[in-house]
Amino acid sequence: MTQDIIKLTQYSRGAGCGCKIAPQVLDEILKSSFVVPDNNKLLVGNHSKDDAAVYDLGNGMALISTTDFFMPIVDDAFDFGRIAAANSISDVYAMGGTPLMAIAILGWPVEKLPVELAQKLIEGGRSICAEAGIPLAGGHSIDSQEPIFGLAVTGIVPIEDLKQNNTAQEGDYLFLTKPLGVGILSTAQKRGLLKEEHLPLMIEQMTTLNKIGEELGKIKGVTAMTDVTGFGLLGHLIEMAEGSGLSAEIYYDKLPFAAGVKEYIAQRIFPDATTRNWNGYSDKVKFEKGVNVMEAFTLLPDPQTNGGLLVSVREDNLEDVKDILDSPIGRMTKQNEKIVLVKM
Repeated sequence: MTQDIIKLTQYSRGAGCGCKIAPQVLDEILKSSFVVPDNNKLLVGNHSKDDAAVYDLGNGMALISTTDFFMPIVDDAFDFGRIAAANSISDVYAMGGTPLMAIAILGWPVEKLPVELAQKLIEGGRSICAEAGIPLAGGHSIDSQEPIFGLAVTGIVPIEDLKQNNTAQEGDYLFLTKPLGVGILSTAQKRGLLKEEHLPLMIEQMTTLNKIGEELGKIKGVTAMTDVTGFGLLGHLIEMAEGSGLSAEIYYDKLPFAAGVKEYIAQRIFPDATTRNWNGYSDKVKFEKGVNVMEAFTLLPDPQTNGGLLVSVREDNLEDVKDILDSPIGRMTKQNEKIVLVKM
């Protein structure tokens, strides 16, 4: 067998961050009656739905620890490694931090797929780590039924620059640093329907590091930040709003979408995880008249893999981010009956 006739997406049930367990199921899993002693050094942990754990080092700096892994979202092993690595490192950037090193998590069906492909996958991961300026310092592997790859990443951040997803303030403007729709594009690829011109655009978006988060972490007017991944824009915005005790508005006509996405929506191409996401939080969302609800249903819960950063910025500090971020896509509001209002 050679790589050009092996399509990795045919060896997995899920794809990328669409592999995530549904939000309501995850809440059940994480319920616990186990009581642990308070740890005042743990700045961010299980008490919030944030992107990474953060530990106070006692010198004004904090350690960031995170892990992420999933099944193939593209057919090429090298690109799969790049995407999985970029997605894993993103959680450090989403906290406003700087990555330091990574270790690999690999599951490989050794009786189904050549080990040479696993080597190419690891090389893809190494290439992204090198781009981020960190070593891929080790890892762990198992023989699994489906290909799985990701990283455990360690980072660092000055505590004064730490960004969380539950610290937004009423009146803040919302920004998104990447267009939506890669879940739809990757589903089109798995079905053999993705146009040739859309493949490199999809891969470029999913392999682009969210380094901008490190820069945004230094801006005091950035009140909250998270990366948009498997729960879609709606899911991660709901986490931000609920965690902050607020609601939010989305300006639907201001949202950026990846090239080709709307033509695949017209063909009813979208991941199964989109429906799973929508079922998990639809009761918290309201649509204003004029919004194309069927289109919005497909786009807003679309699971993103290494999606963009969702950033909350104080109105008084918009000038500080005008050269970094595009136009706002929404705003945080006082808490209402519905958590998110989608309007034109």
